[in-house]
Amino acid sequence: MPDRTTDSATPTGPSKPGRRPGLFLSLDGPDGAGKTTQAARLVDWLRERGHSVLACRDPGATPLGDRLRSILLDHNNTNLEISLRAEMLLYMASRAQLVDQLIRPALEAGQVVVSDRFLLANVVYQGHAGGLPPGDIWGVGMVATGGLLPDLTLVLDIPSELASARVGTPRDRMESRPVDYHRRVRSGFLRELKTQRAPFLLIDASVDADTVAAKIQNEVTRALEWRART
Repeated sequence: MPDRTTDSATPTGPSKPGRRPGLFLSLDGPDGAGKTTQAARLVDWLRERGHSVLACRDPGATPLGDRLRSILLDHNNTNLEISLRAEMLLYMASRAQLVDQLIRPALEAGQVVVSDRFLLANVVYQGHAGGLPPGDIWGVGMVATGGLLPDLTLVLDIPSELASARVGTPRDRMESRPVDYHRRVRSGFLRELKTQRAPFLLIDASVDADTVAAKIQNEVTRALEWRART
């Protein structure tokens, strides 16, 4: 697997037929790629330009989601026995609540939604890296979200060794998994991008944070222009 990747093509349209007023963006990628930092920077950049933005994280962002996030990710739960299938379904429950309570209303109100992770993360972490069938996870995910997918997912890619060096301490349940698991995570993201199941863009996150932010802003500008034309 190469250590560097290049940006892929611009998405051609939304994840579902039919126009909705808002724009749904998600940032994803391996732990240590900087997606949370870049999501926050993107939200600030959009607001500075006059956009109404809903910022959320998956899992989390709702009272139910935050409770499930604590179960799934808290470093104190590193030894908590949760089967892989149960883990995947807990993520789905949080996501279902997030979509119904926050994301759909925001999109209908014409807001830009920026989500720190979404369904693709489950496909990769519990599917490609964990061993559950990725196609099955996509199917469950479409039920959980009512068929809603981001208009654009920006996948931040980074070599596994560099990602591990960037992850701080204490590490959460996912971050604490072995290095081989995280190599499969990175490989899973790259494999999913080739399937063209949804509009994905690959961003090289091994460079400095300002360069990454500029690339993300460029792609989001194009997505906003696309939305304005449709």
